[in-house]
Amino acid sequence: MGSFVASSSLTYCVAVLIFAVFCDGGTTSPFVRKIWPSVAMPFDSDVFALPLGYNAPQQVHITQGDHVGKAVIVSWVTPDEPGSNKVHYWSEKDHKKKKYSEDTVVTSYKYYNYTSGYIHHCTIKDLEPDTKYHYVVGSGHVRRQFWFVTPPEVGPDVPYTFGLIGDLGQTHDSNVTLTHYEQNPYNPKAVLYVGDLSYADDHPLHNSLRWDSWGRFVERSVAYQHWIWVSGNHEIDYCPEIGEYTPFKPYLHRYEVPYRESNSTSPLWYSIKRASAYIIVLSSYSAYAIYTPQYQWLKEELPKVNRSETPWLIVLMHTPMYNSYNYHYMEGESMRVVFEPWFVEHKVDVVIAGHVHAYERTERISNIAYNITNGLATPVRDPNAPVYITIGDGGNLEGIANNMTEPQPDYSAYREASFGHAIFDIKNRTHAYYAWNRNDDGTAAEADSLWFHNRYWYPDEEGENGNSRKRTINKMDQNCLIFQSWCP
Repeated sequence: MGSFVASSSLTYCVAVLIFAVFCDGGTTSPFVRKIWPSVAMPFDSDVFALPLGYNAPQQVHITQGDHVGKAVIVSWVTPDEPGSNKVHYWSEKDHKKKKYSEDTVVTSYKYYNYTSGYIHHCTIKDLEPDTKYHYVVGSGHVRRQFWFVTPPEVGPDVPYTFGLIGDLGQTHDSNVTLTHYEQNPYNPKAVLYVGDLSYADDHPLHNSLRWDSWGRFVERSVAYQHWIWVSGNHEIDYCPEIGEYTPFKPYLHRYEVPYRESNSTSPLWYSIKRASAYIIVLSSYSAYAIYTPQYQWLKEELPKVNRSETPWLIVLMHTPMYNSYNYHYMEGESMRVVFEPWFVEHKVDVVIAGHVHAYERTERISNIAYNITNGLATPVRDPNAPVYITIGDGGNLEGIANNMTEPQPDYSAYREASFGHAIFDIKNRTHAYYAWNRNDDGTAAEADSLWFHNRYWYPDEEGENGNSRKRTINKMDQNCLIFQSWCP
């Protein structure tokens, strides 16, 4: 990308945000959310509508299909019979050259008294970067057409905007979250989804029809944008009481990811490159202690990251390592003990998690000095450490988490018991703009925001004393943004 190319959101930032300030550190939001029942939308809701026609493809979704973004996995379900297993696709640049995919797997599964439809996973390869493609699934009178845009070529100063969503479920709040995301003025290009999808297991006998309804609910976004998947506890679906002993059975049948491309042995942990970001997905509910496959994989994976190629190192997981709510308090502690030293050593920029049904952002802190006998068990400011974001506030069936630990820990920069979503808007190798939107506000209103400085290329502290206390954007920051170039 040229040094003078700027996104529309960047133009807005330069014009307006030169005079912006960061929110106070250590803030518990005074906002009081209106509470109404968290109930699943009924099956006859319009957001769950079946496509017309016998055996019409439904639950269409896409994700990245290789390590670098030149392939896409297209998935869909046909309810009555396998039907066509091909994807018909073409580039908007050359619509005359239409192609048919060949690499399709069709599967199905049984869960208690439920039998799934026919689940198709098709990998389309050798795609051009930063190109709009149209694609068709189905055949005859039940053909359905969608489109997607491939990510730009991987590179250090490639701007790219991610959406961040977690614990969405399928309630009325979920619908508000998804609608706000779709209307976000930063126009995010892909979603980093940090686990807990359908909440089918919260229904009697793990009602698997809720997997189908959720797939139809999110199709309006995920059929057009790549969603990068992370597994959560509601994907485990382990239920011996009804004879279901295989963890993650529905999730793994329905959601294919390119885990082999990063030499992972499991689809529950893997990595991808996308634009200027290197994204590592971890599994909070798979073994991660020393000698386990996930441990060995991450130990070998982190040194592979070339920050001259992908400056932004992002880690996704479901259970937060730092959490000042009384819900799921310290559930991520054992994984923190194992992996946090590596995150600091390799200067991870941000760790994004869900699980707690509220919002929180930390300062850059670590707690890696503790060794049982020295008593050093308090998190400390650490410029090499990530910011930890908890965004399990999608709007799920279990409701909001509104019981916080008091007083607010020093490491907690901002927390609020509301539903919402966020964006992570990478400008270049040095700067990214982050903003969280609560559902109760207008779609363009930001309740919390922060300019991120890349830990490798620009390890200057984001605010005074390393926190997010108020300060105007300095001259160096302005130049980095205006010219879309890296700064020394």
